[in-house]
Parts: sequence; structure tokens; C-alpha cells
Amino acid sequence: MSTRFLHHFFEPRTIAVIGASEKPHSMGGLVMRNLREGGFPGTLWAVNPKGYDRVFGEPCVTRVSQLPEVPDLAVICSPVETVPRLIDRLGRLGVRAALVLSGGAHLDDERGGEGSIRGRMLAAARASGIRVLGPECMGLIVPGRRLNASYASQPVKKGRVAYLGQSGMLGNAMIDWAAGRGIGFSHLLTVGDSVDVLLPDLIDYINQFAPTQAILLHLERILDAQHFMTALRDASRHRLVLAIKSGRTAESDISGLPPTPGIANRDQVFDAAFARAGVVRVDDSDELFDALETLSRMKPLRGDRLAVVANGLGPAMLAIDKLIRAGGRLAVFTEETRRALRRDDVDVSKPGENPVDLGGNATPERFVEALELVAADPGVDAVLVVHAPTRLAPSKATAQAIIAARKRFRRNLLTSWMGLEEALSARHECNLAGIPTYISPEKAVKAFMHMVDYQRVQALLQETPPSLPFATTPEIRRRCRALLDEVRAQQRECLLHSETARVLEAYGIPVAPRRYVGTPEEAAAAAESLQGAMALKVVHDGNCRPFRYRQHPHKISAGLLQDLTTPAQVAEGVTRLGDKVAEKFPEFHVREYCLQPMQRGKHSMQLCAGITRDPVFGPVIVFGIGGYKVNILADRQVALPPLNMSLAADLVSHTHAARLIREHSSDPERDLERIGKLLVTLSQMASDLTELRGLELNPLLLNRDGLLALDFAMDLGRPARFAIMPYPEELREWVTLKNGWDVEVRPIRAEDAPLITRFHTRLSEESIRFRYFHNKADLTQRDLSMLSHINYDRQMAFIAEHLLEDGSKEMLGVVRVWNDADNIRTEFSIIIRDDLQGLGIGSLLMEKMIRYCKSVGTLEMIGKIMVDNHPMRSLMKHLGFTQRYNMEEQVIDAVLRLNEPQSDWQRHRLESQPD
Repeated sequence: MSTRFLHHFFEPRTIAVIGASEKPHSMGGLVMRNLREGGFPGTLWAVNPKGYDRVFGEPCVTRVSQLPEVPDLAVICSPVETVPRLIDRLGRLGVRAALVLSGGAHLDDERGGEGSIRGRMLAAARASGIRVLGPECMGLIVPGRRLNASYASQPVKKGRVAYLGQSGMLGNAMIDWAAGRGIGFSHLLTVGDSVDVLLPDLIDYINQFAPTQAILLHLERILDAQHFMTALRDASRHRLVLAIKSGRTAESDISGLPPTPGIANRDQVFDAAFARAGVVRVDDSDELFDALETLSRMKPLRGDRLAVVANGLGPAMLAIDKLIRAGGRLAVFTEETRRALRRDDVDVSKPGENPVDLGGNATPERFVEALELVAADPGVDAVLVVHAPTRLAPSKATAQAIIAARKRFRRNLLTSWMGLEEALSARHECNLAGIPTYISPEKAVKAFMHMVDYQRVQALLQETPPSLPFATTPEIRRRCRALLDEVRAQQRECLLHSETARVLEAYGIPVAPRRYVGTPEEAAAAAESLQGAMALKVVHDGNCRPFRYRQHPHKISAGLLQDLTTPAQVAEGVTRLGDKVAEKFPEFHVREYCLQPMQRGKHSMQLCAGITRDPVFGPVIVFGIGGYKVNILADRQVALPPLNMSLAADLVSHTHAARLIREHSSDPERDLERIGKLLVTLSQMASDLTELRGLELNPLLLNRDGLLALDFAMDLGRPARFAIMPYPEELREWVTLKNGWDVEVRPIRAEDAPLITRFHTRLSEESIRFRYFHNKADLTQRDLSMLSHINYDRQMAFIAEHLLEDGSKEMLGVVRVWNDADNIRTEFSIIIRDDLQGLGIGSLLMEKMIRYCKSVGTLEMIGKIMVDNHPMRSLMKHLGFTQRYNMEEQVIDAVLRLNEPQSDWQRHRLESQPD
């Protein structure tokens, strides 16, 4: 996870091509020609052992040690068997970046006891610190710097879109697709089977240093989900990110990873990850460019209501069918708009309704008139024009009329010019005018839905959710961890039914009344205390593991007896179930029997919720319809923890269960809120108990009384690595101020937005100016999101919080840091309420942040202080910061060394000025 030395790839002054040749079809020859034809402005050398004086007119040497100086970038095109030794030599020479285009099918083969080619490449890179991109990459292209170090088949136009992929051939195809649509790139590269520089490193670099408008991603696999998600979430906050992933089905998945328990198709987890990162996912390459065109040209939407204006009902209905199937909504016009459409005889098929059919004889002027009426309707979020050419309504003339009048339209406009010959000119006119245009109504609707999805995922990324009444306490965590330690000490992975119930109850999850027994006599005695029909379940080694229904449904039903009414029946049931397990599953050991009152009710619904673990993304929250047929119904939806109420509501909204609740519940909002709280609690449980590998609540009964877990199972594994770092509970602490107040100092969280808003209103103009370097009277929703919704693995913010007598809380001060991607430097800011100066809050927060940054290995803390901010300068002096005047920015730079560098590159980065 590093952008170390990556600028040598993108901004080289000198390049050496190793394996360069004038052979027309050789890799080295293609790279040399592309560099020369692209007009690379720096110095270029060829390296070839055959002793050529020149290759394509450029000077050539036989080995890298003969190069006249150390190149910024080495492009390796020689046979892959020679690459590890080459990387070692280049690293010793002082080269900082190597681009490996060579590849082959035997990268992982062990030969002669030396290890695999891939392993030796990585070992050589780590020995010297040289960064290696490849093997099997296409190369890289930076048109703005006239750099084409690739085997691409054609030149690439300059633009503001970065394409980062994992497949060289798809990268070549992408160049051709983009050329056909007139799209240019700021950067274009593929990582291939890279051993060192990974896709998240490149996302970080592009996000920090490149003036790109959008990033297009092609993914085949993800190696480090946390690094990937951090880089992706950072990037999508500042620019449009679109992603396409191959390997969506089990047949095309080449990862070789084990399945995710409880999830039939792992692609669901990727969907959840992209949505959580604020990224729009597309299904195919054409769709990638359609989505790019839409999202880069349209203004933000207010909703998902689409109006259709066409010169024929048939094409309009195609658009509407696609819209409804995709989950969009057809706009409903106001009565005023309906009257206007009827009065002027504009609509010929369904006067006053959506879609608006202007008829085959609609003139360009009639189109403009109808668009003005529809686009002014407050119930419309976007308008789609669908046009088929006729003699009275030629496509090009209609397009020109719409373009000339577009400033009068108050909504986003999409166009679909059907046909090929005449429609081509209309699409060309719209492209020049910046109006999104598509070859068919269905493609236009799909693009519109990308905009709807983008608005949704961006809102989730930046939303400030309501606070929750539930929070775990150290005592809850201590008790549950002690129980898990006991299970581990007995060398068990699965908890018993009774043990799982104890964990659920500790977290406040309602569990059905039950008795645990071991013998027929105990069962009969327990039955005496229960009323009504009872259910008896045998708990053995084969049914303690969560998400087992799909594999062994017959084993589950074989372990359950229902509608037992007397103690004698219950006692006989224990004997019968024990005998059945001994006969059919002799390898399983019976652990206990669970006796419960039967839970029935015509107003009850069976749900399923839980936690599973994906081999790539770690812990995942699941929810959907419950019962034994859950996998047949295929209703499970997933989300990455940590969850808040907004994210939980979004997860639930995508299930059939949510639609059933909205249709049949007497109070849908109450029930959906109950489910949301449960899912957030499960998310908290996953964060607190990192060894928890799986937890299934199925069936989970929902009725007017609330939620009730009837059956459940839990198992353990290695401590989880989360794709998104959860809230760091362990960093909370309580202190007493000089005035006697008990204050909690803790990491900030997304739910703190209201606290921040109230805190900001109590700051003076001077304090605001010292913090933001200008007067900032109000905080926008985006400001609040950026301040409260942070990535804990790259940012940290500690607030001091005081509990008032009425039970509410107030924020006293906040300190925050922003780390660079390499954890070399972190930039801090701090602000304390004006009326609380002198209580030591500033020192308290800064000292906690310094301890934290030291503990995570950050090398240096820096901050910029206004010259007239004397209290802050005094605090920095007290804390040991070095202060110097920055003449260029006219501020004081405060610097504190936290840790010493452990390598030359870290030392080099520290000696360079911060970016």
C-alpha cells in the first residue's frame, strides 16, 4: 500500500527499454516505436545483448550497467525467465521503477529450488525498494506527457479520464472503443499480474496527483480488500469512478477461493463493496462508456422519475419497459401540465399522460414545445427524447432545434435517435453539444439508471446518519470474549446453541424462551414449566455451524420435532432424536437438546439475518427472507460492515422481505426500523468479536411484538481483517478537566454530524478563521460528511465530549489528522471552543493524537498555523514542535518527528517537501 516512487512511472525524464529490437512484431520493437511516435520528450535508450549500436535511431547498449546514467524508468520486454535477475541489477543500479511487459504461463512454477519467477521478482524488488509494475502488463500511456510505454496498437487521445485495468488485451480493446467515441485519456495502464504495484496504489496516485475527471476500472481480482476500499472511497469522494468486473459467475471465477458461506454468488459482495465506495458498476464495456457519457454530462438528479417524449408510442413503451424493470419510476405529471398537453393537442396517444407521444408528423418546433412543458413539471427529474426519423421530422433538424432551445429546459435531457444513417448525424450534433445521446431507448434508460444509482451510492457515502441508542460497553465485550476464549480452549470452532444464545442476549438481541437439557428426565422436568405446544431440537456437531441449510437440509429437519404437548412426549423425543443421530450420523457428538415453546402467528414473518466471512472482503452482513427455503428463494442481500441506520435501511430495501413488510405490516416503518437496529447490532458484534466467523439467525420471527430469534448458530475463525475499518472502540478514554468535568475523548463517527453543527455555532469568527483560514459561517452537508465520515485507516479525529445534566452531549474540541498513502506524513488541525480555553483541552487532544500517530508508525506530523494564532503557536512549542515561517504561504509550519525512517526511501520522502 504505497505510492512510493510511482512518479517515476508517470513522469520519467529518461527511459531504458530492455529487450529493445527493430523486429516488427517483437514486444521491444512495439514499445520503442510507440515511444518514438508518441513524441516522448525525454532521453531514450535501448538495451539489447546482441550489440546493436542503435535501435530505431536511439543509442543501444548490451547491458544495463553500460547505461550512461541511471534511468527513471526501465521497461522490460526480455524473456520472463531473465526478469528476476534484471530487477535485482536495476535495483542495485539505483533505478526506482520497472515496467515488466513480459509474461508467461509458468510464473508460479518452482524450478531448481530457486522459487517461482513471481516470488523471485518480488524478493528482488523488496531488496532494493525498486517498484515493479507487471509482469504481463500492457504498459502505461500518459498522453499529456507524450508517454506511450506500451504495446498498444494505436495512439491515444489526450483527455481527462484515467483507465486502470488488470487485463492487457481488454486495455487494447478499450483504446479502440474510446477512439471510436472520441474519448481521450489522462492515464491508461493495466497492471497485469503485478507482483508489487497494485491497482489500489495506482488509484491513490491518480487521486492525489492527476487532474482527472473520472476513473474507469476493470477488475478481475482483489488481493487486499482494505487497501482497495480505502483508495476507492477516497477517490470517489473527489471524482467519478466507474467499474466493470469480469468473473461474475462461478464458471468465470478464476480466483480459486473457497465459497462464501450463506451466499450463493460472491458477485453480490462485489456489488455491495462498489455501492459502499460510491462507485457505479456496469455490466459490459459499451455500458461503461454510456455511463461515462451520462454521468460526466448530466447535472445531479433530485430523484428517479423519468418522463419520455417521443414521436411514436412503440419506441416510448420500449423505454418504459426497461425503466420499470430496472427499478426506476415513470414521472406523474401535475394537473397543470396535463391540461397544457391536452389543450395544445400535443399528445396524440394518451393525452396528458407520460409518455408524451407527439406522433409521426411531429415537427422540430413541436418537440421543443412539448419538452418545455414536460421539463417544467416539478414531478419530473429527467426527460428522455426518443425519436425515429420521418419525412416531416428529420432527425438532424430535430436535434438542432432541441440543442438551440436546451437552456429553456429545466431538467436533465437524454436523447435516443433511433436508426443508423440519418440518426447518426443527430447523435453527432448532440455529442458536440454535450447532450447525452444513445443508439436505442433501452440504452438511454440504462444510462439514466446509472445516474440514479450514482446519486444513491454517493448519498450513502456522504450521508450523516442518525445516532443509535445502542452501544456496546466494555463489560459486554469482556463477557463475550471470555466465552469465546473458553470455546477456543476446548478446541472447538462452533459454539453450542446455549452459548450462542448467551452472546445474542448480551448484545440485546431477543431470543425465544428455551430450556437446555441433556437427558429424557431433564427434558420432562423442563417441559413442566412450559405451556402449549413445544419444539425439541438436538444440537450436535453437524448442526452447530451457520449457513448449513444449503448443503445439508435433510440433516436439519432430521434433528427437530415439533408440536410436542406433554412432558412424556418431550422425554420420548429426546430418546428418539438421540437414537436417530447415533444411527445416521455416528461421527457427530450430541451436545445438548433445546426445548422451546412453538412460535406461530398468522401475522408473523420468517426472516434471516447474520454475519458471514468472505475470503476477499472479510466480514459481511446478510439479510433476507428466512426459513429452510431461504436459498431457493435467493433473497439474501449483503452489505459490508460497519453499518449505520442509513446503510442498514439501504440493505433491507433491496430485499423481497422489505416489499412484503410494506405491503402487509400494520406499521411498516416501525418494523423496518427494528430490522435496521438489529443489523447495526450485528455489525457492532462483528467489530467487537473479530474471531466471529459466522452467525446465522434463521428463522428470525418478525411480528407486532418485535423480532425474536428462534434458531441460531455461530462459529469462530482467525481474527478478521475488515474491508472497511470499523469504529476503533479501544481508543475511547475518560478524563477529568481542570474544572472538574468528566470528559470522554473518543474517535469521531458519522453519527456525530449534529454535534459538529452545534459545536460550529459556538465558535468565534477568529477561531473559524484560524481553523479554515477563512470565515466559514455554515457547514454544508458535504462538509459535515467529510468531517464526520472518515476512513480510520488513513484519517483519525478525536473529539472531547461532555455529558450534560439533561442527558444530551456537547462537543468541546476536536483534533484530526490526514495521513498520506505511505504513512510518511500526517497533517493535523485542532480547534477548541472559545469559552473553554485554558482548561487543557488542546494539550489533551494533541497528546492523544501524537500517541496514536506514533503507534501506527507515522514518521512526521505537520500543521500550518496562521501567524497571529499565538495560543496555537504556544501550544506547539509546549509539545515540542519545530516552527518555521513559510514565506510562500505566509503561515507558520509546525513539524514534529514521531518515528525514525526505517529505509532509504522513507528518508528520501522525509527530506522532500510535503506535497
